[in-house]
Amino acid sequence: MTISSKLHNYLAAENIEYDEIPHVLTMSSALTAQACHVSGDRLAKAIVLRRNDGYLLAVLPASHHLRLADLMARFGDDIAMAAEGEIDRLFTDCTHGAVPAAGSCYGLDVIVDDSIRMQPEIYIEAGDHETLLHLGRAQFARLTAGSLHGSFSAHD
Repeated sequence: MTISSKLHNYLAAENIEYDEIPHVLTMSSALTAQACHVSGDRLAKAIVLRRNDGYLLAVLPASHHLRLADLMARFGDDIAMAAEGEIDRLFTDCTHGAVPAAGSCYGLDVIVDDSIRMQPEIYIEAGDHETLLHLGRAQFARLTAGSLHGSFSAHD
């Protein structure tokens, strides 16, 4: 169980307070929420998207699915899901598939779904499949400061 080095350094540099929550190994955000007894509405999952010649990190509740058409309507048609190899190259200090909902420390533009921004507390992946970070709403707002936001997901 380790928090990714880039995420750890970013949180420390920005004085963002969080608690680490270890959990059993899980391979999906839904299973992570269940293992940690956390509402899927409060667990932020991150989806890496290819946009033009770069990447965008979409952050939404684990209990929701991405509405790619809504993002395309807002940002243009040149948005697609990033391939796993691309994601691994972007998040070299993370375990495969454990992308933290913190794109700034990886140099990525971020868009945050409005439904996760309104939660009183938010949980994010720490970069492995065995640790969550717990942040209050104000700390999450600081983590995602400068990010775009909008409504681009729907509850499962």
